[in-house]
Amino acid sequence: MKIVLIGAGNLATHIGGALQRAGHEITQVYSRTIEAAAELAEKLGASHTNCIEMIVRDADVYIFAVTDAALTEIIHEVCNGRENGLMLHTSGSTPMDCFRGMAKRYGVLYPLQTFSKCREIEFTNVPLFIEGCDAQVEREIDLLADGISHNHRHLDSADRRYLHLSAVWACNFVNHCYDIAAGILGQRDIPFDVLLPLIDETAAKVHRLPPNKAQTGPAVRFDENIIRSQAQLMSGDSRLKDLYERMSTSIHQRNKKQQS
Repeated sequence: MKIVLIGAGNLATHIGGALQRAGHEITQVYSRTIEAAAELAEKLGASHTNCIEMIVRDADVYIFAVTDAALTEIIHEVCNGRENGLMLHTSGSTPMDCFRGMAKRYGVLYPLQTFSKCREIEFTNVPLFIEGCDAQVEREIDLLADGISHNHRHLDSADRRYLHLSAVWACNFVNHCYDIAAGILGQRDIPFDVLLPLIDETAAKVHRLPPNKAQTGPAVRFDENIIRSQAQLMSGDSRLKDLYERMSTSIHQRNKKQQS
């Protein structure tokens, strides 16, 4: 298929490479930032533009890999005059019906993964969640997904919102905790890599145990002496101290509820 990428960020970089390896032709990359469009287009052997009017009109598929805010801003302009192309967005939270009335064939191709340009990833292992405006479109998206991942399934817009929410908790918030931990260690000139074996084991445990069974630490048993002492170490940052105390309370309350 001839595919146009709308976006040139982390996701566009990875999904563009995966589609190309599957034998598809990335004909063009659009980005508001011409430098970003040019950089990704060079990697994929495609043309590039930062002008919506210059996006080709004869592509088979247009994949929107942009922020939700940008998607809602540009969707009408991109679809206009290209209504017969298959329009796909990659958002976890935006409903499929954002295309309604602007495209004849549309759907969702949502990859559940965290992407960074500087880190290679085995895309064939990335779970893909798809949705189409009708049965024929879903079959087309299925075929597209089948070429780039061994793990794809149908999920409607309502359920995808909750999937995305769970991913924010499991990935973005957890990584934020890593960043906080790195800051605490940095205050004492302790390298972050001392935590890596702990981080690896914590992630490995939930492959075999439910998360509530894998939970350990002072908050589970609500060891008030340790919790109070550790909270005091963060007294210079009231927001961080409050976050620590709320997280400790949440862990303890969830643990009690699950045991009752």
